[in-house]
Amino acid sequence: MLLRAIYKAPIGIERSFGGPLSLAFSLSRISTPGKSSSYSGKVGVRKAMPTGASDNGALRSFGLNESTFLASLMPKKEIGADRFLEAHPEYDGRGAIVAIFDSGVDPAAAGLQVTSDGKPKIIDIIDCTGSCDIDTSKVVKADEDGCIDGASGTRLVVNKSWKNPSGEWHVGYKLVYELFTGTLTSRLKKERKKKWEEKNQEAISEALKHLNEFDQKHKKVEDINLKKTREDLQARVDFLEKQAESYEDKGPIIDAVVWNDGDVWRAALDTQNLEDDPENGKLANFVPMTNYRTELKYGIFSKLDACSFVTNIYNDGNILSIVTDCSPHGTHVAGITAAFHPNEPLLNGVAPGAQIVSCKIGDSRLGSMETGTGLIRAMIAAVEHKCDLINMSYGEATMLPDYGRFVDLVNEVVDKHRVIFISSAGNSGPALTTVGAPGGTSSSIIGIGAYVSPAMAAGAHCLVEPPSEGLEYTWSSRGPTADGDLGVCLSAPGGAVAPVPTWTLQSRMLMNGTSMASPCACGGVALLISAMKAQGIPISPYSVRKALENTVAAVSSQPEEKLSTGQGLLQVDRAHEYIQQSKDLPCVWYKVNVTQTGQEAPITRGIYLREASASQQSTEWTIQIEPKFHEDASNLEQLVPFEECIQLHSSNPLVVRPPEYLLLTHNGRSFNVVLDPASLSHGVHYFEVYGTDCQAPWRGPIFRVPVTIIRPIVLKNMPLVLSLTGMSFMPGHIERRFIEVPVGATWVEATMRTQGLDTSRKFFIDAVQLCPKRRPIKWESVASFSSPSIKSFSFKVEGGRTLELAIAQFWSSGIGSNEATIVDFEVEFHGINVNRAEVVLDGSEAGKRIEAKAVLSSEKLAPSAVLKKIRIPYRPIESDLSPLPTIHDKLPSGKQILSLTLTYKFKLDEGAEITPRVPLLNNRIYDTKFESQFYMISDSNKRVYGVGDVYPKKVKLAKGEFTLRLHLRHENVQYLEKMKQLVLFIEKNLEEKDFMKLSCFSQPDGPLMGNGVFKNSILVPGKTEAFYVAPPSKDKLPKGCVTGSVLVGSICYGKLSLGLRKGGQNSQACPVTYRISYIVPPPKIDEKEKGKDSSSSKKSLPEGLDDEIRETKIKFLSGLPQGTEEERLKWKEFSGSLKSEYPKYTPLLAKILEGFLSKDSDDKMTHNQEIVAAANEVIDSVNKDELAKYLLEKIEPEDEDAEKIKKKMETTRDQLADALYRKGLALAVIETLKTEKALSKEAEEDSGKTLTESGHESGDTADSFEENFKELKKWVDVKSSKYALLLVTQERRCGRPGTALKVLNDLIQEDADPPKKKLYELRISLLDKIGWAHVAAYERRWMHVRFPPSLPLF
Repeated sequence: MLLRAIYKAPIGIERSFGGPLSLAFSLSRISTPGKSSSYSGKVGVRKAMPTGASDNGALRSFGLNESTFLASLMPKKEIGADRFLEAHPEYDGRGAIVAIFDSGVDPAAAGLQVTSDGKPKIIDIIDCTGSCDIDTSKVVKADEDGCIDGASGTRLVVNKSWKNPSGEWHVGYKLVYELFTGTLTSRLKKERKKKWEEKNQEAISEALKHLNEFDQKHKKVEDINLKKTREDLQARVDFLEKQAESYEDKGPIIDAVVWNDGDVWRAALDTQNLEDDPENGKLANFVPMTNYRTELKYGIFSKLDACSFVTNIYNDGNILSIVTDCSPHGTHVAGITAAFHPNEPLLNGVAPGAQIVSCKIGDSRLGSMETGTGLIRAMIAAVEHKCDLINMSYGEATMLPDYGRFVDLVNEVVDKHRVIFISSAGNSGPALTTVGAPGGTSSSIIGIGAYVSPAMAAGAHCLVEPPSEGLEYTWSSRGPTADGDLGVCLSAPGGAVAPVPTWTLQSRMLMNGTSMASPCACGGVALLISAMKAQGIPISPYSVRKALENTVAAVSSQPEEKLSTGQGLLQVDRAHEYIQQSKDLPCVWYKVNVTQTGQEAPITRGIYLREASASQQSTEWTIQIEPKFHEDASNLEQLVPFEECIQLHSSNPLVVRPPEYLLLTHNGRSFNVVLDPASLSHGVHYFEVYGTDCQAPWRGPIFRVPVTIIRPIVLKNMPLVLSLTGMSFMPGHIERRFIEVPVGATWVEATMRTQGLDTSRKFFIDAVQLCPKRRPIKWESVASFSSPSIKSFSFKVEGGRTLELAIAQFWSSGIGSNEATIVDFEVEFHGINVNRAEVVLDGSEAGKRIEAKAVLSSEKLAPSAVLKKIRIPYRPIESDLSPLPTIHDKLPSGKQILSLTLTYKFKLDEGAEITPRVPLLNNRIYDTKFESQFYMISDSNKRVYGVGDVYPKKVKLAKGEFTLRLHLRHENVQYLEKMKQLVLFIEKNLEEKDFMKLSCFSQPDGPLMGNGVFKNSILVPGKTEAFYVAPPSKDKLPKGCVTGSVLVGSICYGKLSLGLRKGGQNSQACPVTYRISYIVPPPKIDEKEKGKDSSSSKKSLPEGLDDEIRETKIKFLSGLPQGTEEERLKWKEFSGSLKSEYPKYTPLLAKILEGFLSKDSDDKMTHNQEIVAAANEVIDSVNKDELAKYLLEKIEPEDEDAEKIKKKMETTRDQLADALYRKGLALAVIETLKTEKALSKEAEEDSGKTLTESGHESGDTADSFEENFKELKKWVDVKSSKYALLLVTQERRCGRPGTALKVLNDLIQEDADPPKKKLYELRISLLDKIGWAHVAAYERRWMHVRFPPSLPLF
């Protein structure tokens, strides 16, 4: 392990559900025609000019030299940071502390060691998710030699110089791959596999050599023993070859040791398994570490992985957090904000003097997805460290803007603790209303869009011909939010070549996304914070945001572009001037609430008219302005005197008419505005109502009310086809069309034709509709054209709602060409309307009636339904509600977070791919009032097979019983109490052969009688047709369908009129599918089972009574505990009395044998001798001749009495075989113990005993084992899984470990129960005996996966 002090001399994707908002490639600027003028008197706005270009923006004048090239890799000029630092070099972020909420920051990365004024760059590194936590609650003490037993079982030598007054060592272990990213793990696996295969190939060569030597020596093998010897040699070769095929590296294991040295808690790691040299990585050579913030030290696991880590110790040494990053994303983000390169200042981050607190919110167990736990703990850490800024480059789509538990906490931190929160707006553009949560949808957060300048395009992106002007990246998310807020607040450069972790084996990397724009803006604000602190100006998120918004450089002159760029491109120098001028003004945020006059709900943050009916006439709106002060504001000194005379403005008074003035006090004031959109053309129009301070008009707008009006195209003539012809595209150009989807339409069929291509082109095509309380309904496609051609698409729509169709040429696509791309796009609406949005079959035999009609045009009605999944409901069997013990689970308000752990049990009758679902909690991270959730699926051995959170993951499980633990967190105990009986669904994918296709009938009796099968027909507009969907056949229901289970699938009603081109063939795929489900009813009663109760016993009453008493006594015996010596004595006495009362009764003797088997004993010799004796009693109680006779007899099926006797005899046979099997195993143990005893005495005295070639003691025990084994072979197949372990023992005794290994592997594969630890331990012992150290080591590592000592921490 390499150790570094952080302050020493420095060295120079978008995901579908939340996560880092960056892309591995550059994806434009919105240029939608529209009618609206900007408001007059706007302060502090200027046009963003291309860096290095002349004022007219001529492309030809643009060029780079080495300096401007390097500067383009880390953009700063675009936001005025270079001008600001040139004027104020000492305000370079010094004094500012930035919390980076991300995937973790590597302290070893270039530029992240010290600040520009020599302070430590990273002052704390925290894993807020718990994904890197190790349970170190187990305490051990060192022996006389200074050694301890590590949690992995490894013998560890403790460094004698380490102070430990208590003498107590906390131990734990971790599979190191659990700490690494997938990319790093893949690299290490590849390198480790290569080395392992070399060793395995050597072993195969050696095994083949022995086999060939045997074949040369024995040309003709007839002797049975020679045949078995050759089988053993062949088995060795086969095993090694199969091992190579099934090799799966679970990674090295590191042991962790934690102790208190009298002052602080310390930790040390044993990393020998990572090293090539066994002398490296020893625990005693590790330089002890403590919590990172205390000593600012980090380590590197090994030279091979080059992965750095830090440690944090919690809960009095019971939890060790080994913090690593879960992707390069966080380091890249931190570098953009604050990297410092003294030898390459052009590559500095925006604020090289700022310090960083790394809060890892990306969970390593989930790839890099954020969790609720990570988010809340990160907020706690930011407040604890008194951070000035937070940057969060994570997010996802949301159904409810400005809502949720995390948003509530953000509001508290911003309002009470004055933290400035900056976040990425999202990468889901180019369509409107695609901003993500929390950055683009939360009022307290400054959401940042992604801008690309010509210099960035030429330098960082290496384009031959950069664009003539800066523009928004194509993929940057756009506003407004669903409730009318602007969405994007500002824009900043969205790409950079910035530092990345050392494990990537490179210093820097190009990434782009709003993930990169956000830290660029954050760095710019850190410069302002640095200046404000130095100048004694009070810091407030309210005043800083106002300065940022009112001093931007406009990216475009078109008002609608604000939906893409926000107010414009951040300008640090001008913002600083604004802050200086307004430093004596009160720190106020003007909260805007909007309602339509006469309506109480919904309350929105802006006006957003999107549907066709909303923009057809004038409407009146009430706007409530509420001044909000920070929580520490003085009532008498700030709230009471607050009074402002506000002049109200409209960016277009012809459309939006407000009153002229407003007197505003602390309690707020409302006013009405009138909207008259009738004169607006088709398309999107953006306006603002804003207020200025009459006494200080230089302040610019002190509040803004966004007004977005969309006038969609309404199709009236049949057929309902919209043809967009001759659209001309250049790089970055976007064409938007808003269409009112005709009522009755359910899908769209579209074609796109391109012309005028001289080079390949890439287009983004988005289609978006909005529905209340839902995430935007979005269809998207990326279409590439290498030559003029046609592409076809189809997607689902909802009738009566406005559809935005956004077509964008990728900003860097075709940039070297001077030719415009001509695009024709045709949209045709289709629809089949049914009377049920979701079909639910209630479990009865009746079919479900469906009415279908086509409103727009004739459509083919071809219903098809299939059930593909089963959902089985479960209630928890156990719940545990308790407070979380660690300090990083205490909210800034002082409340301690509580946890509720629910335990569910479920069983699979066969292997399957399952998904756990909790409908109340799933699919929402930000727009939920619940804090967090996390689940783990494990077996009885505590092996974890799958984990997940709000987005459950599919996991493949074998047949067997499993436990799911669901961990919920919240500070409100009442909420958690209500969830103690939370319903969980285990969703299982059916195999394709088990899919249940449902039939459709034209008559209601069809499902039962089978007549009147519905035939496909043509729906004519105005005509309604009905049919019945039949339930599935009860006898074809899949296994495990308990009452209340739900079979889930899809139903489709129509066919595409045009074919989707797939592989050159036309596909008749369903254009739209809907959910269909079937509730499983109670099972039918088995007639045979009903008859059993009525059958009378032929035994007399006294005989039956005696039998019942005897069986009750035996049952009572089996339930007696044997935990203590007293209990064992009572069991022995009672079993002895039963043997006296029922001598030679085989079931009783078999139950007594079970009792001996279940008893634990330190005296192995005596214990196994007792087993042999008990087994002998069972064996002697059986009349073997009579048993054999009965088993050989043929029984007539009609002879019930004979059938009963035969079943009884089969039971007796099984009891006899089990006794022989148990006896054989016990004899083998006794033989081993005697051998070990003889070997231990051999050095002291000449015992005169002779050991056989196979290593076991010759004599009575050996003879008894062979005789017993031969007897067992008479009754059962010893190769079966039930008895194969004894065959393994027998082959091993005979010196054939290869054959023993083969039998054992077959046994392990066939064993349907959870894996048995003793079988795997036996396999390792066989591998050791053969001498295959590499395979034995591989198996030992797997033991920690299959049989962990405890379940991992949440």
